[in-house]
Amino acid sequence: MPQLVWRKSSYSAHPQDDCVEVATDPGGPVLYRESDRPGEVARAARHTWAAFLRAVKSSAYE
Repeated sequence: MPQLVWRKSSYSAHPQDDCVEVATDPGGPVLYRESDRPGEVARAARHTWAAFLRAVKSSAYE
């Protein structure tokens, strides 16, 4: 298994801030975790993650 590269939201004010991190597994699901709990990883199908991002960007969760 290749080493995953975790990305933190650009909205995090400081690199030390706790935030959601995301990694993609080529050909697999989108993986996400809370930066202060890196051992607990959740998964979402790519189409589900894309729908979630569209909803967030459209302000559906305000």
